[in-house]
Amino acid sequence: MKINRRQFVKNVGLGTATLSVGGLTTVASCTSSVRASENSSSHSNDDQILFIGDDIAIAQTTYGKVQGYIMNNVYTFLGIPYGADTSGKNRFMAPQKPQPWNTIRPAVFYGNTAPQRMENRWPNNYGTFADHWNYFDVSEDCLYLNVWTPAISDNKKRPVLVWLHGGGFTNGNAIEQDGYHGENISRYGDIVFVSINHRLGPIGFSDLSGVGGDKYKDSGNVGMLDIVFALEWVRDNIQNFGGDPRNVTVMGQSGGGAKVCTIAAMPAAKGLVHKAVPLSGSAIEASDQEITRKIGEYILKEAGLTTATIDKLQEIPWNDYLKLADRAASKCFSDLGTNTRRGFGPVADGIHIPKGTFFSPATKSQSPQVPMLICTTFHEWNPNRGDASLENMTLNDVAEKLKQRYGDKSKAITEAYAKNFPDKRPVEIWALILSSRQSVVRTANTKLQEGQPVYMAWFGWEPPLFNNRMRAFHCLDICFWFRNTDRMVTHTGGGKIPRLLSDKMSDALLNFIRTGNPNGGNLPHWPQYTSEKGEVIILNNEIKVENDPDREARSVLEA
Repeated sequence: MKINRRQFVKNVGLGTATLSVGGLTTVASCTSSVRASENSSSHSNDDQILFIGDDIAIAQTTYGKVQGYIMNNVYTFLGIPYGADTSGKNRFMAPQKPQPWNTIRPAVFYGNTAPQRMENRWPNNYGTFADHWNYFDVSEDCLYLNVWTPAISDNKKRPVLVWLHGGGFTNGNAIEQDGYHGENISRYGDIVFVSINHRLGPIGFSDLSGVGGDKYKDSGNVGMLDIVFALEWVRDNIQNFGGDPRNVTVMGQSGGGAKVCTIAAMPAAKGLVHKAVPLSGSAIEASDQEITRKIGEYILKEAGLTTATIDKLQEIPWNDYLKLADRAASKCFSDLGTNTRRGFGPVADGIHIPKGTFFSPATKSQSPQVPMLICTTFHEWNPNRGDASLENMTLNDVAEKLKQRYGDKSKAITEAYAKNFPDKRPVEIWALILSSRQSVVRTANTKLQEGQPVYMAWFGWEPPLFNNRMRAFHCLDICFWFRNTDRMVTHTGGGKIPRLLSDKMSDALLNFIRTGNPNGGNLPHWPQYTSEKGEVIILNNEIKVENDPDREARSVLEA
């Protein structure tokens, strides 16, 4: 349904009353829904696309009412608090409920970005042009989420997709890239899209349980506990936003993919998540608590504190604390002489996150046990978007470049990939090796031990930008899944060609979040992944299914 002002008023049954809010002409409405599944491009130039006003887009949450707006037929709520401010006495503590509010709270702009290192985040370079990061106020008051939905309070139970942003466990936010935007996939798929901010880095994962006693028992995993808390908010509130709390898919990319895998292994997530989609990032274990507690000791020492004065860590300005914790971790790793460089991330405490391998026979009874759809890109870490000279490198050059990482094996690895992919140029061979599927295949094989379906994709579409040197890079596929190829034009170039692939990919994703099976759209039949055959669907202008197409080359890496 296409909404113009007259039709909107007719639908909600309020005659033709209008009002003026902040210079915008708006239409009075109740919280009844107006549903549409057409893309925003279906609007004519004369249609009104934004509706905001005193009685428009009001939804009830367990803490109070929030008011968003309607944009392109999608109800949009930004910056809804799901947890309390995490500063001061709440730092390093499990998330707390926010204070309820009695008035109608505006939900029209994104919540604060979690504390993280922001220096030189926007240099004038090609990376900034391509990704044009979205960062806003940075604060420990960061437990906010966003909701896009075609309708509210209509008693329809739509599938819910919860997006976990990338940036490892140390950077990012829920709208870091325009490709994260939830409007288009929500409208087209008739789903509810939720994205969240949560604690990161040393603020979210400083394990002080060994030096702080019972009070600090959760400190090493509060960033993941925030995500669980947000999923509990979804369980308790999403029906008021037109969603089904019994059909929730958690999806993320890069560090968000690792978060998805971790959530899929956490006992507290049972009943809160029902499907999982990690993109270009995965995990099958958390950090060894013996090491994370050692880092906690170094943090206390670096701060000049004792177990008796540990609470003073909660008083240090967050930016100073990040620097202090990073220094402490660096000294700890140096003194231990270990190659471990996992830094600040989820901790295998055996309570919130299992010890040992996720999804294994020893831990699977604790996990939510959900179907999983996994995707990576051909050239995750493509090295030469801005360096045309690398297009002329030789295979010997590739082997030399790889020596620092692989030593004497670099030549054999290069030759194996060149043999496996005879149609690829040396610079592409280099990118394929840097972007090896080793980790994701290991994750898929491990996940199979739960007896749940696993589907594997490999994204190879390359944008016609930077003289075709961008290739299928890390983050590129996100906007295809969410129908945002024209919104994230600096990744795709925009237009019909990427949009056609996006149509097929988003249909498959929507089928998966509805049923746990991506089939039923315009893709070829997508078989379940097995460790024997390694079935994977190749997502490109030509879409096809292959059996573990890089197995021979990968085996040399693993030897």
